[in-house]
Amino acid sequence: MAPAAENGSTSPCHIVAVPYPGRGHVNPMMNLCKLLTNRKAHLLVTFVVTEEWLGFIGSEEKPDSIQFATIPNVLPSELHRAADMPSFVNATQTKMGEPFERLLDRLGATVNIIIADTFLDWAVEIGNRRNIPVASMWAMPAAVFSIFHHFNLLVQKGHHPFDVSGEFILVTFRIRMI
Repeated sequence: MAPAAENGSTSPCHIVAVPYPGRGHVNPMMNLCKLLTNRKAHLLVTFVVTEEWLGFIGSEEKPDSIQFATIPNVLPSELHRAADMPSFVNATQTKMGEPFERLLDRLGATVNIIIADTFLDWAVEIGNRRNIPVASMWAMPAAVFSIFHHFNLLVQKGHHPFDVSGEFILVTFRIRMI
């Protein structure tokens, strides 16, 4: 529940949402934010994307209680990321955290919670440093989560389908399981 203001009204609960910068992540995060704000009138959501992503989604319809905020384009362009996916993934892990933290400093309202895509584990570190709770949003099917969670068993049982000792490079995300 949001804290009561001096005049007895409820102040808004400020959520900062930060999706992984990809179509299968941005859209589900926006859908979650719309569902939350449609159910609870006292929510204010700051939806954080790169400047490039704002160009893709900035004109989409959204409730007034959702506002966009941007971080600089610190990643390879969405239009060309497939040409070097490992570099793109690395950039999401190493280049987004610092501009996100600077953005938090510029926000006028107190942040009550951060909702971050599971693949952006730096958001948890930032939340911990600032004493802001962080919720993790998994944007993929539960079966994919189960594969990541039990990947060690696939390797142990010899079911892992790739020869990682050869030329194939497996790009993996660092996911902290609780």
